[in-house]
Amino acid sequence: MEYSKQYIEKIADRLNNLDREIGELEAIADKAVEEVKADYRHQIKELFLKKEELQNKVAGVEKASGNVWEDMKAGTGLSWEVFNDSVKSTKKKTKR
Repeated sequence: MEYSKQYIEKIADRLNNLDREIGELEAIADKAVEEVKADYRHQIKELFLKKEELQNKVAGVEKASGNVWEDMKAGTGLSWEVFNDSVKSTKKKTKR
């Protein structure tokens, strides 16, 4: 069970870091011209939805044990990658 606690803490740290990055994206969106601002806001909204989905999976991992824990961990890892890639993609778009 200690291993799962460490895994949860690792994901929580990563989520906190991505929260900061999303905050940076919001600051960029605030300074953008109106036509681009709506697109940035939409992308940020999508990031928050993906983050919420990942947090729900992490909550499920916390409650799981045994083989179920391993399956949930794998699903959470995949969700993490999708979320992380989305944040990176959005950041690249704002640097154009």
